[in-house]
Parts: sequence; C-alpha cells; structure tokens
Amino acid sequence: MSLKIAIGGDHAGYSYKKDLVVFLQSKGYEVKDFGTFSETSVDYPDFAHPVAISVEKKEFDFGILLCGTGNGVNITANKHQGVRSGLVWNTEVAALIRQHNNANIIALPARFISLDQAKECIEIFLKTPFEGGRHQGRIDKIPC
Repeated sequence: MSLKIAIGGDHAGYSYKKDLVVFLQSKGYEVKDFGTFSETSVDYPDFAHPVAISVEKKEFDFGILLCGTGNGVNITANKHQGVRSGLVWNTEVAALIRQHNNANIIALPARFISLDQAKECIEIFLKTPFEGGRHQGRIDKIPC
C-alpha cells in the first residue's frame, strides 16, 4: 500500500512544492496538495493547519510543509495534538526526527536549502523508521 502524503506551504515554498508533488508522485506516493497554488503572498497558517489536521486525523500518513524558514509552518503544525513536526535543513536531522521523535510532518525552509536537498531530506524522512524504546517514553510526555 502506498503512503499517503499531505503537502502544503506558503508563497515562499510554492515553487518547491509544485516540483515536490511531481517528485513524490513519481515515487508512487499518493499526494494531496493543500496549497497555496501561486507565489502571491499568503498566510502560512492557512495551509499548515489543513495539512496538520489531515495528519492528526490519520487521513494521511505524513505531511510536508514549506515556508521561507520552515519555522512558521512548523510552529503552526505543532499546535495540533498528535502532530510531531520537525524543522529540517539536512538529511541527518531528517533521519533523527523520525528515529527519535517519530515525527509525522517535515517542515522545510525553502529559502535556505536547495530543491535537491529538500528531496533528499524528504526521502530520508519517509524511509526512516521510529526507533521506539526510550524515545517512546519521551514522546508520551509531549501532549499537554
């Protein structure tokens, strides 16, 4: 069964997002694009919340969010119970947010990494399993 991936972002992430949708579909993933659909300035929460909600409700296995720094969408996504979003700028961090935090959303800084780096980080994120063990107890302490 193919992974279901929700993706969204603001105007700063738009150009990467449209390429990432094609990239993910070429890998056989089912992808839903929650927008934005142009480079016109928008508010990142308008796109981060729907992605986070879809992951929180388990309608999608993972989420991908993009904005200029990745931080705005990351903060927004992490307001949702059941969402563990991690800000990623290299492949090591992409692996660790899965291994140690069981992250289900990756937040990418479109103004600070290349498209190829974004693709590499996403591939690592999607393929890396959660280690469990001592990390599960820490994750259990996250919800308020």
